[in-house]
Amino acid sequence: MFNKHEIARNACQLFGGQAKCGYDWWWHSFTGRHAETGEEKAFFIEFFVCNPAAGGDKPRFGQLGDTPSYLMVKAGSWGENGGQLHRFFGWNQVDLGWGVPYHAAAEDCYVDETQTRGRVSITPEEAQAHPEWMCGDGTMEWNLKIDKKVAFNVGYGAGKLFRTMQLFEMFWHAEGMKTQYAGEVTWNGQKYIVSPENSYGYADKNWGKDFTSPWVWLSSNNLTSKVTGKKLQDSVFDIGGGCPKVGPVALKRKLLSAYWHEGKAYEFNFSKFWTFTRTKFDCRETDTQIIWHVEQKTWRNRMVTDITCEKKDMLLVNYEAPNGKKLHNRLWNGGNGRGTVKLYRDGKLVDEVIAENVGCEYGEYDQV
Repeated sequence: MFNKHEIARNACQLFGGQAKCGYDWWWHSFTGRHAETGEEKAFFIEFFVCNPAAGGDKPRFGQLGDTPSYLMVKAGSWGENGGQLHRFFGWNQVDLGWGVPYHAAAEDCYVDETQTRGRVSITPEEAQAHPEWMCGDGTMEWNLKIDKKVAFNVGYGAGKLFRTMQLFEMFWHAEGMKTQYAGEVTWNGQKYIVSPENSYGYADKNWGKDFTSPWVWLSSNNLTSKVTGKKLQDSVFDIGGGCPKVGPVALKRKLLSAYWHEGKAYEFNFSKFWTFTRTKFDCRETDTQIIWHVEQKTWRNRMVTDITCEKKDMLLVNYEAPNGKKLHNRLWNGGNGRGTVKLYRDGKLVDEVIAENVGCEYGEYDQV
């Protein structure tokens, strides 16, 4: 059963070969409301660590032809007046807890399993002068409590043996695919309140030696049943993957998915071969939208997911790989997707839901 919390997978994994060529990140996304107007706004915070064995007093950037090595604190918002901000620290400035539970800290930026706080501020002049920072300008401050309610544990594929062998090029673990956040965010001088009951939060991590292409992610816990008309209080779905690699072998067009529907688990996991999981997906870009269609089946279950997100509500998020290359240059990322999810059991409809505040991502490498 995938709803199994395992914080050992959340520990930093950059040992052995991945210390010399590897990344690890802790991602958080959630929704807050303006302190005065009540306007809803979606935010993200990520602590991204890269190549600790190459570290020193200052961050090093692949975009400048060097071996990248740093802690990058990525923070930002989606929608109107959104943006992404990056703050970098050299490894000698970082306090990284390698044990269980993990923590990562640098100056006034901090994250662990239950809390995060920090500040990122970039002036327009700095953003223009430092294209290697790969970000825009603005200021975000936050202080949040984190309560991870439902996990997506993908199983043995990210278990201790496979982690030690560093078998996959990119690993995934969602310790909090449904997470409640509480606290405050200040975005460009505007204060937002984040409340557990409507934060619609998500927390996961990825690590490895390179990224996947295509890159697909969809998740939401703001779900309303079209069958009953009621909001689902104990439900969340999570879909991720694209083209996983085991060593040099690419497993074409594979996704991992989990749907926790009112306390019952439905999983579509290709690594659990005995379930005979089959996946078809199509992601496409129009002039104004990114559109996802995913169909997955096992022996008994079927899940059909259709999500759309407006480009005006999304960002082209930026990362460089541990080898210094930046091949994802159209990686669309959003937190305001909307659509439907249909779930079937033995050919009969279990539920059809309207999904809102959908975290979503799609991108493919530039041709090289």
